[in-house]
Parts: sequence; structure tokens; C-alpha cells
Amino acid sequence: MQFLLVDDEPLALARLVRFLGDNKAYTLHQATSAKEALEVLENNPIDVLITDIRMNGLSGIALAYEVRARNPKIPIIFQSAHPDHALEAFDIGAVDYLLKPFEKAQLERSIERALPQDLRILSKNRDTFYLNRPEEIYYVQADLSEVILRTSQGFSYYAKKISQMEELLEPYGFVRVHRSYLINLELIEKFYSCDQSRLKFYFKGIEEYVESSKEGAKLFRQRFKG
Repeated sequence: MQFLLVDDEPLALARLVRFLGDNKAYTLHQATSAKEALEVLENNPIDVLITDIRMNGLSGIALAYEVRARNPKIPIIFQSAHPDHALEAFDIGAVDYLLKPFEKAQLERSIERALPQDLRILSKNRDTFYLNRPEEIYYVQADLSEVILRTSQGFSYYAKKISQMEELLEPYGFVRVHRSYLINLELIEKFYSCDQSRLKFYFKGIEEYVESSKEGAKLFRQRFKG
């Protein structure tokens, strides 16, 4: 999970990094201004924004409006020494408003509220049902009016269209690389270029691969600047 931490006070920024840096599941991006934050956002798939409000140049509120315009789904946590911006912050749809100095436990509770709800997907293969967590799914394949889920337990079916699955699983690190495939970024082991500028994705623990479309490969490269 990728965090964007924004504060023009070096000590405050360092404190955020110290609070979050021991979690190996987090990738931390830092910015000391709204302008710098927008550059980071342009080049990285940010999952959570944590920003100060009163900063030199654009304020954290102005940054939040710009972020909302670009990606309305990114959760925003404000941190400030001043309580007078809380109403405006929540009007934007902030997850939380932390007053400095706050404790690590307060920040962790805010992050818990920002994270996607614990999701289970009930799929079926003949008479057997599976209750799948998103992190257990390697990829999703379109199959007429439903989808096929590939997990370590094999293949099972779920009665949703792949466009619905794309919206459902986007917060969990899935990306569309083909009109018929969503892949779990966390379970990719390696990928290679193949003919017509497409990509082949291989996964940890299974032998088969997913091949992107030409357009899917282009969007994937643009997203990660690879």
C-alpha cells in the first residue's frame, strides 16, 4: 500500500515516517509542498494521502480538491495544529482530521478507517463453494455474464461481470490488462514483453500466465513508467 505524506515542516514529516516506517506493507512517498505532492501523485499509484493543511504555496485543502478531481477514491487524512479547518476538511470527504501533536495509535486508527472494508467473495465450482479474500486471487477472467477466479484452490465462478469486478477489486491492487482479465499486482512474480508490445504476467505459486492486450500493456507501462 502506497502512502503520500505531505508536510512542509521537516520534523513533522519525519514523525509521520517514523510512525509508519516499521510496517513493511507500506511504501512511503514524501512531499514538502502541495506542488511536489501532485508530482508524486502523477507518477505513483497512491492509496492514501496524509497531508498538513497550512503550508507554503497551495494549502492542504487546495491539494485535497486537486486530488479529488484527479482520483475521487483516494482516502484523505488531514493533520494540522489548527482545528479551524475541520469543517472544510470533512466537506471534502476526509477520512479523519488529526490535531498535532497526535499519537501513533491515533494515526493507525485513522488509517484503519481509510482502508477498504474486509471483503469476501463467495464463488462456486460445481457443488463446492469458496469464500475468497481478494489477496488470495491471482487473476479474474471474464466468462460471458460471470467471471472465473483463479486462486491456489483452483478455478471457481462468481456471478458478476468483469467491469463490476474491476470496480470492486481496484482498492485491493487489481488492474485491468485486457478486456477479459484483471490481475493481482501483489501476486505477480515476473512479466515479460511479447509480440505486438503486449506483456505476459507470471504469478507466484502457479504455472499459467495472463497475456495482456496491446492497449492493456500500454496502460500498465504508463501507470508504472516501466
